Amino acid sequence: MNAPAIQRLAIAAAVLGALLAFALFAPARWLADGIGSASGGRVQLVNARGTVWNGQADLLLTGGEGSRSASALPEGLAWQLLPAWQGGPALALALRAPCCTPQPVQLQLRPGLSETALDVAAFDSRWPANVLTGLGTPWNTLRLDGSLALRSQGLGITLASGRTRLHGGLDIDAIDLASRLASIRPLGSYRAPLRAGADGDTAQLELTTLGGALLLQGRGQWVGGQLRFAGDAQAAPGSELALTNLLNIVGRRDGPRSVITIC
Repeated sequence: MNAPAIQRLAIAAAVLGALLAFALFAPARWLADGIGSASGGRVQLVNARGTVWNGQADLLLTGGEGSRSASALPEGLAWQLLPAWQGGPALALALRAPCCTPQPVQLQLRPGLSETALDVAAFDSRWPANVLTGLGTPWNTLRLDGSLALRSQGLGITLASGRTRLHGGLDIDAIDLASRLASIRPLGSYRAPLRAGADGDTAQLELTTLGGALLLQGRGQWVGGQLRFAGDAQAAPGSELALTNLLNIVGRRDGPRSVITIC
């Protein structure tokens, strides 16, 4: 091999090595910037450190651009991102929140030109309800305390042709909820399982009360990426006066009930 050929090979190897190092050691703040932009500023990774592939950050939730509401997840979160193959190129993500996930939550993202899919493996977690305050209305008014237990046997989200399809299910338990709008603490505990239909185009949500002074019930349907919900809230006997203010805010009053509608 002559000298010019050796020189070209050395330059190519140097460029390839630089590109590989650039990819392997891309700073975590690049991922933080991408998530902040994609979520409209509602989900922010603050003080990101490490790399895109292996890093940690403080998690901040806000109401979006211009919002004055913000809340932080205790102890932040850490992630590990790896290339994978699942019938095509994919990314495997292990997400760990010290406060809330006994085991890392495993996710797999399969990007594509016509379809992008996100699969979440079975998980069990428990989150502080007050972190919702940062998302703005109505959470910053309610200022909930208590905990949210989220668990699933597997959940899939597919984006294709502008449509969102869900697969699997998610169980949500709101445990010992309290609000600054009511003197009764806790208000109660509630369950809301979400189950996707066989076609993936719809999912059913049912809200029930497990126990407490504030009685909640309702049914909802997830259609085309939007939630439609109809339910009501009312006070258990003997709690009417203490819950009047809260019932006036959470929905439209209809006698003793407060009608809750999301569409």
